[in-house]
Amino acid sequence: MLLKISLVDRKRFVKFADTHPYRNFLQYPSWADLKTEMRWSSELLGWYSKDAHMVGAAVILYRKVPGINKYLAYIPRGPLIDWFSQDYKLEDWFAPLFAHLKSRHVFSVKMDPPLIKRTWSSHSIKEGIFEYQTHGIKNKRMTDLVSDTTFNSVEFIQQELNEMGWQQNAVVESFDSVQPQYVFRLRLSGKSLDDLFSEFDPIWQKKINQAEWEGVEVRVGTEKDFEDFYHLLAHTAQQEQTQARQSTYFEKMFRALRQECPERIRLYMAIQDKQLLAACLAIHVRGHTEELYSAKLGKSDHPASYLLRWKMIADSYERGDQMYDFRGISTKLNDKDPLFEMLRFRLGYAGDACELMGEWDYPVIPMLHWAFDMYMKKR
Repeated sequence: MLLKISLVDRKRFVKFADTHPYRNFLQYPSWADLKTEMRWSSELLGWYSKDAHMVGAAVILYRKVPGINKYLAYIPRGPLIDWFSQDYKLEDWFAPLFAHLKSRHVFSVKMDPPLIKRTWSSHSIKEGIFEYQTHGIKNKRMTDLVSDTTFNSVEFIQQELNEMGWQQNAVVESFDSVQPQYVFRLRLSGKSLDDLFSEFDPIWQKKINQAEWEGVEVRVGTEKDFEDFYHLLAHTAQQEQTQARQSTYFEKMFRALRQECPERIRLYMAIQDKQLLAACLAIHVRGHTEELYSAKLGKSDHPASYLLRWKMIADSYERGDQMYDFRGISTKLNDKDPLFEMLRFRLGYAGDACELMGEWDYPVIPMLHWAFDMYMKKR
């Protein structure tokens, strides 16, 4: 084989991930640490060239299937490889990985690569929504609009994976997969903070200024503030008729991520008259800040949420980030649908909606993979 794969120590893995162009918090040891608290085991793997140079890495999560000595494997937002390498084919990367997974009694592996297929600008989406509303056209999605950018090289990657035996999980909604397939990102590089603010929707600018005039204060919380954050998160989940994770999950997340890097995770809180109005977790890796779990008081469109994001964006910019990631969005363009609010809120910050490659499964042991898939579908 052109490439070999083996276990990597934590320090070397972090050093490699810190410089990889597709780095994200899901592909760091600290995230694997958190998942071990939830019945997952994990490994840190590295790909090595003939001259023993490390050229790729992956956090692999394993979940044992009850009753048999077999495992599901999952590579969240990875692996961190050179997907468009001139030196190695995709098969060169995955052949040694499959051999390793078989030795670990894995019968099926899932991944969601960090590659973007298409993007739509805020302007294009707003124009599309206006056109649909003007003509009374219903039940449209963002994917019905012509994208601003299509990456044909990623289409080629998908073709290669299909030919290798990988199977794509086709989903209708962004949140039907483990990680959202559609995200909203704001590029920070090449602009000043004033430039960024000037590109926001005028109503968003007004709300941000209004929050400041009304005395809303945004500050970074500590572990002691997680109880208040969790109460607000549970309140939001109740309003949206969704489930909130246990409070201990967030406490463990905070400790695990901060242990790896003190700046890895921050809790942002918007407070007015000692009342917590909005809060959000920000996860930071070099050059990239990503939102994870947000909450607000009530269903009202309070200016505090707008100021909170602006302060998070500004801090991300000051740290030298190239990208601020609002994370998951729905593709629904129906303003009567509850999920549309998530997209509407992000559009005002003038970023881009991005479609990632989505989830892919590989049947390491085809018969077991098929049997498990049939079982899951019948549940």
